[in-house]
Amino acid sequence: MEKITINTPGFRSEILVGERWDAVAGLLPEKDVIIITDDNVSRLYGDKFPKIPVFSLSPGEESKKLEVIEYLAEQLLLAGIDRSGFVLAVGGGVVCDIAGFLASVYMRGIRCGYVSSTLLSQVDASTGGKNGVNLRGTKNMLGTIRQPEFVICDPKMLQTLPEHEYLSGLAELIKTAVIGDKELFDLIEKSFEKIMSRDTDLLAILVTKSVRFKGLVVSEDEKETGLRRILNFGHTFGHAIEMQKGVKHGFAVASGMVLATEFSFKRKYISLVEKERIIRLLERFKLLTELDLTGNQIGKLVLHDKKKTGTEIHFVFTQGIGKAIVEKVPVNEVLGFYNKFRDKK
Repeated sequence: MEKITINTPGFRSEILVGERWDAVAGLLPEKDVIIITDDNVSRLYGDKFPKIPVFSLSPGEESKKLEVIEYLAEQLLLAGIDRSGFVLAVGGGVVCDIAGFLASVYMRGIRCGYVSSTLLSQVDASTGGKNGVNLRGTKNMLGTIRQPEFVICDPKMLQTLPEHEYLSGLAELIKTAVIGDKELFDLIEKSFEKIMSRDTDLLAILVTKSVRFKGLVVSEDEKETGLRRILNFGHTFGHAIEMQKGVKHGFAVASGMVLATEFSFKRKYISLVEKERIIRLLERFKLLTELDLTGNQIGKLVLHDKKKTGTEIHFVFTQGIGKAIVEKVPVNEVLGFYNKFRDKK
């Protein structure tokens, strides 16, 4: 097992990669604990949950809304949970987002921890303290930053994932490699068969590398005022694609990474060879979705992107595999690039 510590002002979060998920019972307080999960995870693992109250949600983005937070807060109140309470999430990114959001606002904040059951959550969503819900079709428009006390990433849980959920997480793993770890990119590139067969030992290594990188970034910039912005590589276009087309997060971000890579090439930040390596790897894992949205469809959501300030947006470019840079770019230039790229397809 690998223990990765994230230190932020006034808080310490521990990510346990390779720990058995059911070992979580030994990390919980003796009382006033509730579990938040979804119906799919409950069906697979619910019989081994600790004997404490469980609230199970419908799987997917539809549960990421304020009405669900309000409902759960009422259930905590009815269960007698006070400021000494603890929220345990057992699930993927949506479940961890909801549980973290709830823990951060209930009675102005109670403790929380996660058992991360998906690849997307293990390599990205459950680390770093970001919690968000959607608002009127806009991704994560309402959110908080609250670090979990612990996150368990058990690679064996990934064996039960549907293939599209597994591949969705792989896209975020590739994103981490592109922006900050060339060795990780090389390892993914040469390990196609083992990744597709879900080799547990390899997955533990991949998750550890991804979490270590994100942990370093978050420890330096928890509130996303500088360095942490690089984690949004592919997300400016990706979030718009996700909300407009209704595809899984990772697939949308993969297509967003193609656009960000092409934009980087247009600005001469990346060589043709490295551009083709990035796109070829995304294609090999069949992560790309058709870029058939109109400029107006993309623009409607980009204009509401949290990374936008005034008429500019913080856009993440790659400067070569393992390097990233953030620049403030006029929104019109971003949308103009998309329209020209789409016209060439």
